[in-house]
Amino acid sequence: MELTETEVAEGRLQGLQRRPELSVFLGVPYAAPPVGRCRFRPAAPASPWTGVRPALAFPPSSVQPPPDPASAVPGDPMEQSEDCLYLNIWTPACDGEKRPVMVFLHGGGYVGGSPSSALYSGEALSREDVVVVTVGYRLGALGWLAYPDLADEVGEFGNWGLSDQLAALTWVRANAGSFGGDPGNVTVFGESAGAISVAALLAGEAPGRHFDRAIMQSGAPMALSAETAARIAEVFAGELGLSRLERHLLEELPAAAILRAQGAVRRRLDGDLLAFQPVVDGHLVPAQPAARIAAGSAAGIDLLIGTNRDEWRFWLITDRSLRELDWAGAISRVSSQLQRAGIEERLEASAVVETYRQLRVERGERAEPPDVYCAIATDWTFRVPSMRLATNQAATGARVSCYLFDWESPLLEGRLGSCHALELPFVFGTFDHPFISLLSGTGEAAAALSAAMSKAWACFAATGEAGNALAGAWPAYEPSRRLTKRLGPQMEVLAAPFEQERLLLDEAFPTYGEPPKQHSACP
Repeated sequence: MELTETEVAEGRLQGLQRRPELSVFLGVPYAAPPVGRCRFRPAAPASPWTGVRPALAFPPSSVQPPPDPASAVPGDPMEQSEDCLYLNIWTPACDGEKRPVMVFLHGGGYVGGSPSSALYSGEALSREDVVVVTVGYRLGALGWLAYPDLADEVGEFGNWGLSDQLAALTWVRANAGSFGGDPGNVTVFGESAGAISVAALLAGEAPGRHFDRAIMQSGAPMALSAETAARIAEVFAGELGLSRLERHLLEELPAAAILRAQGAVRRRLDGDLLAFQPVVDGHLVPAQPAARIAAGSAAGIDLLIGTNRDEWRFWLITDRSLRELDWAGAISRVSSQLQRAGIEERLEASAVVETYRQLRVERGERAEPPDVYCAIATDWTFRVPSMRLATNQAATGARVSCYLFDWESPLLEGRLGSCHALELPFVFGTFDHPFISLLSGTGEAAAALSAAMSKAWACFAATGEAGNALAGAWPAYEPSRRLTKRLGPQMEVLAAPFEQERLLLDEAFPTYGEPPKQHSACP
């Protein structure tokens, strides 16, 4: 095993020299351990060390429930700890060059996931002459519990995981040069919860201090109101047997007790609402991210944003009732969504279902109840709010590039379609992993798509434009034409794909991101 060394602000690091053109540094601390009195507080700077610190092994993941079988990759590191604020770095060389730096925030619904998964290995992506960084951050209640009594000296009372992400980006800015990266050219990218985090970062104060470009994969701008977060925190306190949440009591609780209460809260919400996610705290998230971005909070920051054609089909893996859905069930689910959004008077659930069914039949697509409902849920949750964000960001003068990913998974005899998270192995070039390939598929066509997407992501990080010789032309998005790059077996530019569906939902739903005003778990 060959080793390499570099110097960062806190001291000297020893990493792995995998090939002449690949150096890897694993488990690099970017902040102090968030334990004891640092629990439920913003991330603090990492302490310096003396001598040479080994960065040779993946760090622990944030404390979380056992992984969902649908998302667990066999062989991934299994260690968990509250001491989880570390990052992993893949670089072509620590040679003083100024390469684009790409900082990845993983998904997992804010309760799961790891920066050390084989899915997110930066080895292949770094071959595009970029430095790749994956970040661990606090999850679940430990990362996102928000309650006014937990406010710190400046008034922050949640978003602990978001403060971790900001600390990681600050660390990368300060130390990128030590890894052959350009501190003045940092792109943050994330998928699912990671993309929701990117939206929250774009909505913060002066996001350009922390990064220069942003990529959002299958995530929309959203955050809990302070009132909803407080009600969830009170339910959480009840599950712990506490009359109120007091800092000194929370600091002394075993992590296992927090996990149990967290699970009970999520079960009471019954999947209707992410109980633990960014919250409008007036500080890190000054207002709803969608509104902040529309008002120009991220003006000038180039954005690459897109969704997968069949996002919601991912949950066919774990939700048997979704696989067996009939028309009455599909209408009932849509009706519940309309009621929670407070727009049941603007749209009739049965009319939405019938419109989607007819449009799918006209295009020659599957139009059974699960197919129709998954299409509605995909647009409602992912595509339509993402396109609205793209429109608003383009209005600030930033260059915006949009994509629609439509490669289909071979798993479950193809029923997953272009499901949630399927684009990830193509971006990272990990599609040929023995287990990941079961979801992604493999072969020459998969390799060609992955090469084009990896290069597109790297080109965007370098220049703000995703087009390249492999993917082809990729024009900027603007509202009048809604030009969108199709990424799949065919790579082409589409004008306003699925526009009738978008108009149906977008015109009826005046705001995206705001949570339901009431919930059965939040009295």
